[in-house]
Amino acid sequence: MKKIYLDYAASTPVDKKVLEEMLPFFSEKIGNASSMHSFGQESAEAVEKARKILIDFFGAKEKELIFTSGATESNNIAIKGTVRAYYSVLENKEKKPHIITTAFEHSCVLKTCQKLEKEGLIELSIVTPDSEGIVSPKDIEKLIQKNTILVSVMYVNNEIGTVQPISEIGKIIKEARIKNKESKENYPLLHTDATQAVNYCDCNVEKLGVDMMSMSAHKIYGPKGVGALYIRQGVKMFGIQDGGEQEFGRRAGTLNTPGIVGLGKAVELLAKDKDRDAKKVKVLRDYLINRVLKEIPRVRLNGSKEKRAPHNANFSFQDVEGESLLLFLDMEGIAVSTGSACSSGSLSPSHVLLSIGLKPEQAHGSLRVSLGKHTTKKEIDIFITKLKKIVEKIRKISGNILGDYYANSRNIQHVTRNH
Repeated sequence: MKKIYLDYAASTPVDKKVLEEMLPFFSEKIGNASSMHSFGQESAEAVEKARKILIDFFGAKEKELIFTSGATESNNIAIKGTVRAYYSVLENKEKKPHIITTAFEHSCVLKTCQKLEKEGLIELSIVTPDSEGIVSPKDIEKLIQKNTILVSVMYVNNEIGTVQPISEIGKIIKEARIKNKESKENYPLLHTDATQAVNYCDCNVEKLGVDMMSMSAHKIYGPKGVGALYIRQGVKMFGIQDGGEQEFGRRAGTLNTPGIVGLGKAVELLAKDKDRDAKKVKVLRDYLINRVLKEIPRVRLNGSKEKRAPHNANFSFQDVEGESLLLFLDMEGIAVSTGSACSSGSLSPSHVLLSIGLKPEQAHGSLRVSLGKHTTKKEIDIFITKLKKIVEKIRKISGNILGDYYANSRNIQHVTRNH
């Protein structure tokens, strides 16, 4: 049985050219990039080559990009590092800082902010997206206060794929900084988690107006365990772990040279093929969405059909449990997701779907299908054929269970009345 992978939002296969670029740094070019000898300098040069590729891709400047273990760490550094920097100034210590984020952020952003609030370190405001999964810049503008130091809004939602108006929010933040004359640190700052956006959206930091931006390599056909964080020049930022002075003193720890080399190569390849791959994936995704909505009854598309990234389709199936659907599809050799891969161990309904107004039972019946550059029309056709049969099967089982439940309920009521 040939397996079909439709979970590219969770992770992508490493491109062969990326792997080829990485391999020498596992066994031949073994130096620590912080070492002074020739082995170390060879690794350091490879790291800086990768940094230059990312800087050019994002339209950043020298020393504005640091390497991390992935977007989760990048997001933690951006948020916690900003709070630590705020409290480092003596006059700030008596005034609690304020952060604004959204209700459908990735858990590594949302939980980080909620933990800081619980620890009494910040005030927190959470913006709810509309039913289409889009955050209103005006809603953010209304929440900005004199003590607001950070606004964090993801670029593309990881579950429903909706694209947020980051550049519009960037303009609002810029105006707020001008008005906030009391802030010596030029607050508020704007951070975006661009993990799901890098493959398909314009991530030029100047156009977006962001001060910080996070990403991961394994979403763009690079290796797992490596990512990057853009930090605009002049932003006061404290590292969240202590150790060496790597990455301009903002991220201590030995550099993952093979991973960084792989990330650089992945971005280099992406820059060449981005538009072509996006167009191909979008055509397949629209074909998928239209067929599912047309051929399967009682199904809805979650999130805006127009304002969404090309690779994402998220559906809710009435009278179908999403985990069951995923497992049945897996037995047929098809890999999909019920939401974020990071939340797959949770039995709670998706906080993303709840935030756009779905009821818990609707959220539990959700399925995320995400495509990539290797996806084919034939794979989509096979998936839809299998999906239709499985949905019908599950609904039949569900209907029988519900029928037995209601029949038993009526019998119990009948016996109770007779007694």
